[in-house]
Amino acid sequence: MSVVTQERDYYAEIFADFEKATAGNGQGWLQPVRRAAIARFTELGFPTTRDEDWRFTNVAPLAQIAFQLTSDSRVELTPREIAQFAIPGLGDIQLVFVNGRYAPTLSSPGSPGHGVSVRSLAQAFKDDRDVLEQHLTRYAAYAHDAFIALNTAFMDDGALVHVARGRVVEKVIRLLYVSTATADPIVTHPRNLIVMDEDSQAVIVEDYVALDADVYFSNVVTEVVVGQNSVLSHYMIERESHQAFSVSTLRLEQGRSSNVTSHTVLLGGALVRNNVHPVLAGEGSECLINGLFMATGSQHMDNFMLVEHASPHCDSRQFYHGILDGRSHGVFSGRIIVHKDAQKTDAKQTNKNLLLSQEAQIDSKPQLEIYADDVKCTHGATIGQIDQDAIFYLRSRGIAEDAARALLLFGFAGETLERMKAEPIRRYLETLVAQWLPEGKLLEAVR
Repeated sequence: MSVVTQERDYYAEIFADFEKATAGNGQGWLQPVRRAAIARFTELGFPTTRDEDWRFTNVAPLAQIAFQLTSDSRVELTPREIAQFAIPGLGDIQLVFVNGRYAPTLSSPGSPGHGVSVRSLAQAFKDDRDVLEQHLTRYAAYAHDAFIALNTAFMDDGALVHVARGRVVEKVIRLLYVSTATADPIVTHPRNLIVMDEDSQAVIVEDYVALDADVYFSNVVTEVVVGQNSVLSHYMIERESHQAFSVSTLRLEQGRSSNVTSHTVLLGGALVRNNVHPVLAGEGSECLINGLFMATGSQHMDNFMLVEHASPHCDSRQFYHGILDGRSHGVFSGRIIVHKDAQKTDAKQTNKNLLLSQEAQIDSKPQLEIYADDVKCTHGATIGQIDQDAIFYLRSRGIAEDAARALLLFGFAGETLERMKAEPIRRYLETLVAQWLPEGKLLEAVR
């Protein structure tokens, strides 16, 4: 039996056990979707490098491990254990998940305000079915993506954020996912649903961290619906174990005159795939897709951006920066699709990459597909090393070479951080970036 057949049979087998375990818990309406999703996965199997969208990323090592679903016995952590991941200056609206399961004793749902609901998906399955039945699984297309199919089949917890019409959430909503050591490698399928009704505003952070350097597989799907005239700032911070497999999918559906900013910072993981897919479905909508990925050692980080312009008079901007050291491998694949009705589209895509070693590698593939005739679309990509003339200039001003390198790298990364308007998050990420840089400690003396 081939490895491909084994992996499909394996997940189909554990789905049968999962379905029995979840029967009768109020999710009967979801069972047909779950069954269709696992059936689709068994048809698709994990992608290979023969698939154009996965040409530069080999997930064979992931397919060869028999990851276990998390058991019902919850891992108990103390507030002190997760305190190290606190973001100073952030509010008190925080849901914590440990190995994919909601941890109420570590969470602080706070008081987000009238008309705003922030809760675990598992609880919402029991008593908030209206929103779930209207939106869950409607946007992330499991028919075309094996990882979304797996998530859809096995999802059992995550977060539901619902902001009612005309409501503004003043505090940042943070979803903190913590992975811990386990006896056997586990797989989690967190599912987040964010629904913003008309004329609403919110800032939401998804933060994925690890307490231990273990092997595990995190397969996240977040569906976001942004109503007419609504404004969303979404942040995704990924700092998983350096032995972890991490696949995340952010699917955004934008209504008329809505505004979305998506910020991503990738720092951890052995094999990382980051999918961001906004659909500008309403006329006059805008989105900014902003990201930074930093890899070293043998890390592999793949960023797959797909921006769909489906309505006229919409603007999109993409800015992604990569810093690669050691033997790491980065991938940027950015595709802009302008559908035939999306006249007066204005789209721009930029990918810049710095290689810090001879062994580091980057594959950058910007693409445009335009089916309308009155549009303005541009894209571009650069790959290079640190500018030696700039180092010479800084050294001539009395700055040591190591510090000069650190300053230039921090400035390169800072171009993406400067676009983040939530100050506590931006300052926190500046610290994480400085800690990542080989000469980051020197920045304290010269910044």
